[in-house]
This record gives sequence, structure tokens and C-alpha cells, in this order.
Amino acid sequence: MDADEIAAGRARWQARYDAARKRDADFTTLSGMSVEPVYGPPEGAAYPGFDRIGWPGEFPYTRGLYPTGYRGRTWTIRQFAGFGNARQTNERYKMILGAGGGGLSVAFDMPTLMGRDSDDPQSLGEVGHCGVAVDSAADMEVLFDGIDLAGVTTSMTISGPAVPVFCMYLVAAERQGADLSTLDGTLQTDIFKEYIAQKEWLFDPEPHLRLIGDLMEYCAREIPRYKPLSVSGYHIREAGSTAAQELAYTLADGFGYVELGLSRGLDVNTFAPGLSFFFDSHVDFFEEIAKFRAARRIWARWLRDVYGATSEKAQWLRFHTQTAGVSLTAQQPVNNVVRTAVEALAAVLGGTNSLHTNALDETLALPTDESAEIALRTQQVLMEETGVTNVADPLGGAWYVEALTDRIEAEAEEIFARIKQLGGEGPHAIGPMTSGILRGIEDGWFTGHIAESAFAYQQALEKGDKKIVGVNCHTGTVAKDLEILRISHEVELEQHRVLAERKSARDDAAVTAAVARMVEVARSGENMIPAMLDAVRAEATLGEICDALRTEWGVYREPARF
Repeated sequence: MDADEIAAGRARWQARYDAARKRDADFTTLSGMSVEPVYGPPEGAAYPGFDRIGWPGEFPYTRGLYPTGYRGRTWTIRQFAGFGNARQTNERYKMILGAGGGGLSVAFDMPTLMGRDSDDPQSLGEVGHCGVAVDSAADMEVLFDGIDLAGVTTSMTISGPAVPVFCMYLVAAERQGADLSTLDGTLQTDIFKEYIAQKEWLFDPEPHLRLIGDLMEYCAREIPRYKPLSVSGYHIREAGSTAAQELAYTLADGFGYVELGLSRGLDVNTFAPGLSFFFDSHVDFFEEIAKFRAARRIWARWLRDVYGATSEKAQWLRFHTQTAGVSLTAQQPVNNVVRTAVEALAAVLGGTNSLHTNALDETLALPTDESAEIALRTQQVLMEETGVTNVADPLGGAWYVEALTDRIEAEAEEIFARIKQLGGEGPHAIGPMTSGILRGIEDGWFTGHIAESAFAYQQALEKGDKKIVGVNCHTGTVAKDLEILRISHEVELEQHRVLAERKSARDDAAVTAAVARMVEVARSGENMIPAMLDAVRAEATLGEICDALRTEWGVYREPARF
């Protein structure tokens, strides 16, 4: 790019920056030195390939979505929390919000993630242990008691039974008196990554895609600010993938959902802004920053050039980040505070839109109040003390960062080509990327490549080529054992008791009729969300709704592989 083109780009950026709203804050260094809101090539200089880097707020958004960077708005502090019953988690949410958290993120227990009620025999011993137990809309009401759902953005990390859980969230908001059309937040709903990595599915892929398509249609029409799909790379990375695999598999899944929306006749400029992403921030600092920058660039280019998106917001990749749970160690767990801080800083310098920081004890148990507060304060120290919010994309133009960004992008493009090849050259029911993803799931292509990457990393650890402090080097310590949070079995007994009381107090005939009507709609091809909402309003439980659909659609069994 020649000097005149760079100067024209800077002028465009300056005009947009001047017109944008900025925070009332001190944008100087600790010593009082003034800093520019963005940096680029020196005036009059040419920079070959600068169009791939560009300016913040300008296609291809390598340097961020907004011309102001964090001067306009900082990232949302969205701490992931959930344990025990809804009342206990509600208390944790109020603590997080009272301590300065900006949004909520719900962690559900394993029975809820699998679409089972707390009194299901398969739920025994798991109720409330890895998240909060939610059996019905009544639990959702307790979960958000005293929290204005119309005034706080809420993320829910659940995929298999995401749609009925979302209906429970809507009914809880409805009972608060909220205008549902104004709700804002994110639902994970990403079923592709379940087959690829996390393994929490209910049905075959096709019925799940049916529900996701219905949800996309409903939200685009009724709840335009809500993001019904958070495409998740986090669990892919936690399963052992490389950074490039995490990026490529996640964006490929996102392209699949774009093809799903287009197959429903939706306008890409209308529904694509409702897609968001969820990435892992691992401990390799510069690799993670490059991954985030490449992600925005790839998504913008594909949405524009492949899927025809013409609006800026449809080309934007918005993403939430969580620091890497898999990087935490049970040995010398206080070291995890340092790891989390480094990972959080990488996410921020990569331009994340929201962030969760893991607690130091999460490799051992759910966080205590104290460790949860340390995790929250980690973000606040970064935001308030380090100066990282003063300049948009402060590492942009650094030779190493740009080279890594280009390399990760190139690796991702190679993976996209292989996924599309898996789908073959013939006609595709939804789209070529979707066809390749489904074939890759069926053949174990994704899981096989992730397993190979995880094995290679484990070998490097055992040989000592890769180091983890406190695990395979610097193992001496004076640290004492941590006190950890333990979930009492009384939580499960109490949840059983409350659920039984709610079932005895409801109108069973109304529940039966509403669930039967939902199944009729599932057979008809109509949008299922209104009928599912009616079942939830009648106090049908999550297990009852999911069991009815399991009976109708069957249960997915992963093929055995050796």
C-alpha cells in the first residue's frame, strides 16, 4: 500500500474516531505522557500489505471493530458462574455485579447440560456440582431474582438443550415484566462443537439444526438484540487442539450456521449480527493475540466475499473469551493467578468484547468466593491500572505479531479447504461447509486431528520440551493446600423436594397438552419456539420437554472408533 492510500485510510479512521463517543477517562501513561488513540506507519511512508492490517473499525477489522478501541467502551467483565441450586448461584451473581462485574454468564450442572431433570436416575450425584441445576422456569425465576433481565446482558453456556433453557429464560423475564424484544445476551447453542469436542448432545445433528434454525428465525423476528448462537472454540481448544485448529474449526462451524440461516431464507445482513463467538485464551501470549486478530479478518472476508454480507455489523466477528481452564494446574495452584492474568492480557490485546477470568482453584473444584473475587479483580487491574485501554490494537504492525497473524490465517484457510472437500462436490442440503462438517463428524475427522495434537503436546511435556512450572519444572514449594468449595449432597435432596412440590402444584393436564402440541409442531415443520414457550409457561420441566423430543427424534450415539 502506498503512502497516499495509507494517508487516506488514516483520514477515514480519524473522521470516524472524531464522530464516535469516547469514555470520560484519562488516556495518558502512568507518568502523564499523552498517547495517541491508534498508531500506524509514519506519515509519508509506504507499507506493503497494510491493507491486511488497516485501521480499527475498518474492513477487514484486523485491528478491531471500533475506531475508538477500548477508548469508546471497555470489554464487558462477564464472569462465568453457577453451582448448587438457583438460590445459591443468585447470591454469587449479586456478589459479582456488586463487585463491578458488567454481565452474567450461567454455568449449568451436568444433568441440565444433558437435558435431564434433577430427579432423573442418571442425574444421581451430579446435581449442582459443575454448575447450577435448572429444572423449570421456576428455577430460572429464582436464578435471576432481584436481577433486572432487561438491564443486564446474560450469557448461557449450554448447547444440547439450549432452546428449551432459553425459553425458560424468556418466561422468567416475562414474569419480571420485561419487554422481551429488548433483551440482550448470548446463548451458546453451538451443537457442532459438541460432536467435535465436548460430547453433550441429545439428538442426531439434523434435529438439532432444525431447532437452531427455528431459534435464529425467532430471534431475528422477535428479539433482535439477542444473539442466539455463540459459536464456541473454547471447548475445542480445551480438548487439545492447536490454536489454528481452534480458530479454523470454530469459524467453519460459524460458516455452517450462516449456511443454515441462508437455507431458511433469512437475510444474512439481518441474522449474521446475531452470531457471536467464544474463544479460549491460552498461555502462549503472542500466538493468542494473533489468533484473535486473524479471526476477525477471516470472518469479515468470508462473510463479504462468500456469503454476500454487505453491512458492517454482518461482517463483524464479536467474541467472548475465557482464560484457559486446561492451563490451570493442581500443583502449586497459586501460580494459576499468573497464568490467568497473562491469558487475560492476551485476550484484551487481541480485542476481546467480553472476558471471563478463571479462578485459581478451578482445577480442583468450583471457585470459592475469595478465588472468584481474585479472578474478577484480575480483570479490573488490567482495565484500570495497566493502560491497555488507551490505544487500539497497540501491537498492530509489530513484525512478529503480524507474521503470526498471517501464518495462523493461512493454516486456517488450508483447514477450511479440507473440510469443504469432505463434503464432496455434489449438491448440499444446507451448504458446502455444513456438508463437510457433518461428514467430518460422522467420520471422526475432527476428533482424530484434535487427538493427534493433544498427544503431540503431551509427548512434548513428558520429554521436557514444553515446560509447566510446578509440574515438570520448579516443583519445590512452600505452599499449603487450598480450602476448596464442596457442594453438599443436601443440594440434590433439596432440589428433588422443590421439584416434587412444583410438579404437584401445577396443572398436569395443561402440561401434557402443551408438550403434545410441541411434538405436533415438531412433526409439522412449523417454528417450534412458540409451542415450546407454551410448554414452559405450563411448567413443563426440562427433562419432560427433552424426553418428548428424544422419543420423537431418537438419541444420538457416537460411532465406535479405534
